[in-house]
Amino acid sequence: MFKFRPSTEHDTAHVMSIWRKAVDATHHFLDEADRQAIEDELSSFVPNVRLTLAVDPSDRPLGFMFLNEGRLEALFVDPDHHGRGIGRALVKEALARHPDLATDVNEQNLQAVGFYERIGFERTGRSAIDGQGRPYPLIHLRFRRSVQPATERSSAGPDPL
Repeated sequence: MFKFRPSTEHDTAHVMSIWRKAVDATHHFLDEADRQAIEDELSSFVPNVRLTLAVDPSDRPLGFMFLNEGRLEALFVDPDHHGRGIGRALVKEALARHPDLATDVNEQNLQAVGFYERIGFERTGRSAIDGQGRPYPLIHLRFRRSVQPATERSSAGPDPL
């Protein structure tokens, strides 16, 4: 069981721990120097923005997202809690705020690409580099608002939220 709440400056250590664990589990393609540079950037960014946290009953963060002007800029879930619906619930919360939600995902992160496509995102483009100019291709995604209700679509279709 989990609920959502906004982050505070006291959550920075937990958020960074979730990020490290998630990146270690899913971002094997990152060069170590790039990984460290991204972590350094994130550690100075996180205390200055409001994230949405998914927290357990004891208020321990299990995952987080960062929304900015209709874009899902970050979504990370502690790998110890993958498969429990936390990522899906965070995206559903983001869609409630921004029905035309867009995001980017690293092309090499096949687990994340599959997750977004299964829940109703479609590819809208590709970039050969990431937002900081690093050599990690991005797939651009947008949520399909025209997804049919579960009772009207075939079993082969994506599983909309």
